[in-house]
Amino acid sequence: MTRVSAGARLHVGFLNLSLAHARLYGGVGLALEEPRVTVVADAADRVECTDELATEYAARACDLLDVPGAAVTIESSLPRHVGLGSGTQLALATLAAVAAAYDHEPQVRERAPALGRGGRSGVGVGAFESGGFLVDAGHPTGQFTTDRPADGEWTVPPVVARHDVPDAWRAVLLVPNAASGRSGDREDASMRAAVETADPGIADELAGLLTRRLLPAMVTGDLGAFGRAAAEFDRLNGSWYADAQGGVYRPPAGALVDALTGNPAVDGVGQSSWGPVVYALTDADRADAARAAAGTALAETGVEGDVRVVSFANDGARTV
Repeated sequence: MTRVSAGARLHVGFLNLSLAHARLYGGVGLALEEPRVTVVADAADRVECTDELATEYAARACDLLDVPGAAVTIESSLPRHVGLGSGTQLALATLAAVAAAYDHEPQVRERAPALGRGGRSGVGVGAFESGGFLVDAGHPTGQFTTDRPADGEWTVPPVVARHDVPDAWRAVLLVPNAASGRSGDREDASMRAAVETADPGIADELAGLLTRRLLPAMVTGDLGAFGRAAAEFDRLNGSWYADAQGGVYRPPAGALVDALTGNPAVDGVGQSSWGPVVYALTDADRADAARAAAGTALAETGVEGDVRVVSFANDGARTV
């Protein structure tokens, strides 16, 4: 029996959605220590699992690994379709657990496309592999036009920059009780619409933000500068999706971002992926104040939800 545990991730945004540039997408994000998905697997004659999605991933994993089956149990799971990367982490944790049960190498980067993962952002795969602050190279625009290729017909974009997140930094997660973010065919349709109309000038602004502000602030450990740059990066990304999600931030994330922005307990507020999760950056010394501020933001906006303050992860998934 083998146990694989992987943390969630924040997705700050993409570097480019315009077909006018040579590379499309290019994810920017950070790995979280919590919440976590934990998958347990043992060798079996067939696939045995009570979770519908994990059963699908386990069956694909068995095919990829050329093994007869696996008994798979989900000990803990990530909230699904809220902006924390649940699909990729579950898929890769299942693959890794089944592989370990047979003493095989999982080769998660090479096999992720066959599981339907890494088709746009490489941040989730990178977070599973190594954690940290991650930037991926995106895909050649000629391959990824407005339609996503079929599962398996791409390679996961390589990580072009990775740095440890300072130990004292924390993420405040506001998880509102709201409809799930976009996924599957609905997400594909929204991304196609965004790519077809994306302003290439926004990509130029994002490139400057990454090279002149985000990366230097991460390397020097300047949380204030990083938070302000991340919030701007997130906001610019949201302008690409405004038609699809009802604004730069999807409701009710926009109200929460507005309520928390400028609070002295946090540095930078944004929406992770399609939301509805809202994140803010803080440090260990201000963690209690940041948690209280997030709770106040929920109360003031009349939104019910949960708040937690978590550490960032500078390592990948754990296999026991």
